[in-house]
Amino acid sequence: MKVCIVSSCGGHLTEVRCLMPAYAGYDHFYVINDRAMLPPDMEGKTRFIAHSERDWKFLLNLWEAFRILWEERPAVILSTGAGPAVPFALVGRFLFGIRVVFVETITRIHAPSLTGRIMYRLAHDFFYQWESLRRFFPKGRFGGPLL
Repeated sequence: MKVCIVSSCGGHLTEVRCLMPAYAGYDHFYVINDRAMLPPDMEGKTRFIAHSERDWKFLLNLWEAFRILWEERPAVILSTGAGPAVPFALVGRFLFGIRVVFVETITRIHAPSLTGRIMYRLAHDFFYQWESLRRFFPKGRFGGPLL
C-alpha cells in the first residue's frame, strides 16, 4: 500500500509527521506547498506544488494533484491541512477512488477550520483532536491531540 501525505509547510507538516508511526511501514511520499528544509527521511520522497491561498492557483493545485496521483497511484491520502488537502481529496477521491483520511488541526479547539469543514464532507475518515469539536463533526472520530 502506498500513502500520499499532503500538507502545508510549518505546523501542519509537524502534525502530520506525528502520525509517522501509522504510515512509516508503508511506501509513502509527501506533497507540500512550499520549498522548505527537509528532514533526511523526506529527501527524495517529497513533491512540491504551488502555494494557493484561495486563488486561481487552486486550479493549478487540481492539475498538480491529478498529475502526482496519476504517477504515484497511492491507496490512501492522509492530511492535517491546510489548503493542499482539498484539491488532493477532490481529485483523489472522485477521479481515482483513493481513500482520504483527514485530521483536523490541533490549533482548532472551539471551532473548525475552513479546511476541516470542507474535508469533513470529502474524507472517508475524519478525525478531530478536541472533544469540543464533536458538535461540528458528529460523524467524525475523536482521536485526541497529536502533539
